[in-house]
Amino acid sequence: MKTMKLISTTILLALFGVSTQGQNMQYFRYEDQSGLNVFETSKSDTIEFEKLKVRVGGNYSILFQGISQENDEVGDTFVNLTNNFTLPTANLNLDIQLEDGVRMHISTYLSSRHHNEAWVKGGYFQVDKLDFISEGFMEGFMEVATIRFGMDDINYGDTHFRRSDNAKSIFNPFVGNYIMDAFTTEPFGELTIQKSGFLGVIGVSNGKLNQSPLEGDDGFSFYTKLGYDSQINEDLRLRLTGSLYSSNDRSSRDYLYNGDRAGARYYNVLEGENDARVSDFLPRFNTGFGYQTAIQFNPFVKFKGLEFFGVIEVANNGDSDIGGGFTQIGTEFIYRFGGKDQLYFGGRYNSVTGEATDGSPTSEIKRTNIGGGWFLTRNVLTKIEYVTSSYDGEAFDASKFQGAKFSGVVVEAVISF
Repeated sequence: MKTMKLISTTILLALFGVSTQGQNMQYFRYEDQSGLNVFETSKSDTIEFEKLKVRVGGNYSILFQGISQENDEVGDTFVNLTNNFTLPTANLNLDIQLEDGVRMHISTYLSSRHHNEAWVKGGYFQVDKLDFISEGFMEGFMEVATIRFGMDDINYGDTHFRRSDNAKSIFNPFVGNYIMDAFTTEPFGELTIQKSGFLGVIGVSNGKLNQSPLEGDDGFSFYTKLGYDSQINEDLRLRLTGSLYSSNDRSSRDYLYNGDRAGARYYNVLEGENDARVSDFLPRFNTGFGYQTAIQFNPFVKFKGLEFFGVIEVANNGDSDIGGGFTQIGTEFIYRFGGKDQLYFGGRYNSVTGEATDGSPTSEIKRTNIGGGWFLTRNVLTKIEYVTSSYDGEAFDASKFQGAKFSGVVVEAVISF
């Protein structure tokens, strides 16, 4: 109830207390079709600051799921799935232009897979100018620098720019996210430098999803990114980045692949009939390491309407005495066409292989997505995909994942503004 009152009050203030000219945000990624293939926000200073403004935005998504699943029925069989609609999800986004080059973002999950009630996901404070200190303060440095801090999504890898964040799925050409889904909301501070196509990111977090000042869970995580992103000519864009993430043993656990509190986009998949507790996060895969080091490389090539996006990722256990590690491979080919690129089709292949500890049985997960979409307007998208996934390896023996498979068709309708 308190959350709903806060949201209602904020919306009223936004609508009646200040201007809501949402199309005039500085250094901003818009939530519609124009935000496609935008990664870090640009340093182009094209919007003149006039006064404090609030942009009220939102995301809405609903699925029709037609998936079937099976396993070797060792110990537990899967629940039977039917073809039907799933629970709609919704986000509320507030973006406030506080000062010239100073912006704040707040995101609230109004409804999600894991929590039906409304709750604040997180937010951040972004600084692209320091003129609020004094006119022209560190102007040369801030022409290439962006400072961002808060409790929100950390900028490790590039997959988080193309994933579905609860109802914000307009940037994802498919329905599901990657198997090892690097996404976590933590307190962080980061500095991004962009100049002549080159970019660098350095950031730090306390590594915790749920915050507490209690002694004994006072670790931290460090992450960095280096890359190059350039529009070579009118037809060709090239981007290549490499990211590093490292957490330490002073934290109680690591959330890099287990930090999306909204739940997975496929519903009741891999759920066993005898599960004591149903997981809302399957079929994503968490390494389970208490602390770890992860490296992700992401090539992106866009030539006219054809896009290629790739993932090469390695996550290793931070405890070398135990060892273990997993490797993720991902490839996406998307072709966009139509007068305004409003239509697209493509495919994604994704695999994860590895072992939980040195010498332990290996596991292998494979997934293929084939589908397409239609932007009815720049804010409205409908997409359809066929997904098939399999689980192999001795690590899954004598469990519900032994011989596990699921496949089917999912249709998603998205509104984002």
